[in-house]
Amino acid sequence: MKKVFLILFSILLIVSMAPITSQAEKNTHDVDLWNVVKPLETTVTFLNSGAHPDDERSDFLAYLSRGLGVKTSSLIANRGEGGQNEIGDELNDALGIIRTREMIEAAKITGVKAYHLSETTSDPIFDFGFSKTPEETLANWGEELTYERLIAFIRTYQPDIVMPSFRNDDTQHGHHRTMAILTERAYKDAADPSVFPEQLKKGLSVWQIKKLYLPAENAANATTSIEIGMFDPIYNMTYPQLGEQSRYMHKSQGMGSDIPAAPKQTHLDLIHSIVKAKNNNDLFAGVPYNLTEWAQTLPYSEYSVRAKLKSLQKELDGIVAAYPNPNSVYTKSQKALKNLSQLTKLTDKSKLSKSVKADLLHKLSTKEEQLQQVSFVSSGLEVSAKAAANVWTKGESTTVTVSLKNTGKQTLKKAQAALKIPSGWKATTKTKPANLKPGKSLVYTYTLQIPAKAKDYHAYDAPAVTASISYESDSTKTVHIEELAGTTAVLPDVSLTLSPEDITVNTADVQKEIPVTLKVKNYKQGKTNTAVSLKVPAGWSVTPHQANVAFTKHAEEKSVNFKLVPPSDIKEGSTKISAEATVNGKAFSSTIQEIHYDHIGTFYYQYPAQVNTVAFELLKPDKLKIGYISSGFDKVDEYLTNTGFDITNLTESDLATGDLNQYDTIVTGIRAYLSRQDLKANNNRLMKYVEDGGHLVVQYHKPSDGWNTLTTAPYELKLGDVSIKWRVTDEKAKVTVLKPDSPLFNYPNKITDKDWDNWIQERGLYYPMKWDERFETFVSMADPNEAPFDGGILMAKHGKGTYLYTNLVFYRQIQGQVPGGYRIFTNLLSYGVNK
Repeated sequence: MKKVFLILFSILLIVSMAPITSQAEKNTHDVDLWNVVKPLETTVTFLNSGAHPDDERSDFLAYLSRGLGVKTSSLIANRGEGGQNEIGDELNDALGIIRTREMIEAAKITGVKAYHLSETTSDPIFDFGFSKTPEETLANWGEELTYERLIAFIRTYQPDIVMPSFRNDDTQHGHHRTMAILTERAYKDAADPSVFPEQLKKGLSVWQIKKLYLPAENAANATTSIEIGMFDPIYNMTYPQLGEQSRYMHKSQGMGSDIPAAPKQTHLDLIHSIVKAKNNNDLFAGVPYNLTEWAQTLPYSEYSVRAKLKSLQKELDGIVAAYPNPNSVYTKSQKALKNLSQLTKLTDKSKLSKSVKADLLHKLSTKEEQLQQVSFVSSGLEVSAKAAANVWTKGESTTVTVSLKNTGKQTLKKAQAALKIPSGWKATTKTKPANLKPGKSLVYTYTLQIPAKAKDYHAYDAPAVTASISYESDSTKTVHIEELAGTTAVLPDVSLTLSPEDITVNTADVQKEIPVTLKVKNYKQGKTNTAVSLKVPAGWSVTPHQANVAFTKHAEEKSVNFKLVPPSDIKEGSTKISAEATVNGKAFSSTIQEIHYDHIGTFYYQYPAQVNTVAFELLKPDKLKIGYISSGFDKVDEYLTNTGFDITNLTESDLATGDLNQYDTIVTGIRAYLSRQDLKANNNRLMKYVEDGGHLVVQYHKPSDGWNTLTTAPYELKLGDVSIKWRVTDEKAKVTVLKPDSPLFNYPNKITDKDWDNWIQERGLYYPMKWDERFETFVSMADPNEAPFDGGILMAKHGKGTYLYTNLVFYRQIQGQVPGGYRIFTNLLSYGVNK
């Protein structure tokens, strides 16, 4: 009988995944309406925790949220600042802003709400790079701070079921393991009033998670296995496919893939549970799934609350059944909102236990939010909210226009668009609330005054100004918050961007003059005059001392050229050179980095307008000519050029037909075989360049970057996979030079142990795991308690020339102004003239 059932189930599953053939039927689906009515079927809340943007279990979350209507959220620890960028050259905090927005956009597709423990740029809960242990992770993040924020979130969000994305397994990233450990610990502690009691004094209440699951590898190791591969005609795809659509939003990480419609199961391991159920293998067993099941958990003495809970759930189910008729959905939602209000008051006055009452009131509050969304979407009210200018400066005024158009069939009484603004701001309009009949429009034009003490924009803050849309119907009031079109931001009057960002002063050959360009951008509306200058350390000089810049319009940009003269006897060390602008007596000293990508929009990152200056000895061969194959993922060529290297960026035509033999050394940027298809196409020309006597330096790649183990390098070279096993994350790891007499460590710079000090983030990643015996090895290093890697620098003779591959993260050291990184990398480049 079981076999027959499985066969029948398989047939039904295949049929369920068959795409709908009727185009007319496809067009009947109102996805926006369905997205808001479906959650009315259940009261369950689900939380998925992870460490980085993209850690969310997208396919499973899509099934829960879009397939079942479960209120689903993803809590991510950091912003992904320490990762790599596959769409641009932003790193660190700027990359964190990109990945945060990608996470938010991805979550919109699956109907999941995205949250972060990290609160600001350079937050202690920071992606400091790959970590192999939870101990290292918590030492960097701060265990008390991280755990306090996690407990506060759980007590606020009140999830019924929680699942970390990863297990505490030594094959996992230390950040992943940390979130698994802390989430499991929070299962008990969030309900303990003695844990962070100050949170309770601030209005939070303890919360007991009902079930905690961990991912299981397969059905054999799982408590629960759930089929999630069903085809959903509303979205015209399966839930795993919908999950992949969301993963495509993580473009800076190269996520997302096209997958076929196919059966797929999610396997879960139940670790903790406070509920008792006959079939605890079911994900929701013992957890009230809707208001009807909630009624069944209450004592018979509360018969009135029980009856009204059942009645309201029938109304909610009726709203779902009314889809796709928006008029019917709207009418039913107004009645449900009225009855929900009465039920909430009745529950609040009941004699239920304090914990049960708080839980139930929270569920009813969620239903209130959901019904408000249903009311708005089904009403047919179209809203357009936009400001005359999206960038504001302090003390200015602008206009905000909010247009309302009733495309539905109901009259919306007392329709209004109010601006929600911070304390101290002013917004005025002459338009009054009005009854908005079908087909009619109402336009609110606000004069918005930004105060002189307005808070500066921050990419992680909620928008400063939103539109609160409201209307009444059948004694109910609906309120909808609409964000203004685009990103609105309060920015400094002017932005100051220095180029270069970093200066290296070579104590072996101190520059007589160092040119610096200051790019000044006007954010004020209309004409602006500003005086700009550079503040230099003692012993330095700068010309001009000050320059005046006049702007005629907003967003205008002008450049001022300065010349710096360092002291001829400058000592080794680091210092900063800062820029300052004065506008109407006020001083400004910030750089505003504008971040724009089509999939996330425009955002801004504000940081001090400074040049980081490092002085150290760097010896270079005379007349060393370098060709650089830029990947777009690093700025090594720019930084080396600024230290006096003769570097030419090689174009597609250079690689295809140019004279490569004119270069002493050719260098590939990090992961260039991924971003430069012309490099892959002309790889044989590079090998011929080496054969003819050239020196090729290839910086690190991932195995998935189009790297061919047998043909990319002149001899077999296999890159390490899985990455956690093939990297040295301890930036202080002891380095043993295996061939100290090699020119790589003696020319033109004498490399000592000091050159391996103060490295940033890590030593190396994706260490080669196998290579041809013709490659020589030069350095050995290891993370604590691990076997050392010898493949950090590999070099082989090929014809008359040499091929060098290094997976050490020189790009981070060079862009981070680490003297040793410059000196060692210079030696690697110089081998071509001293071999």
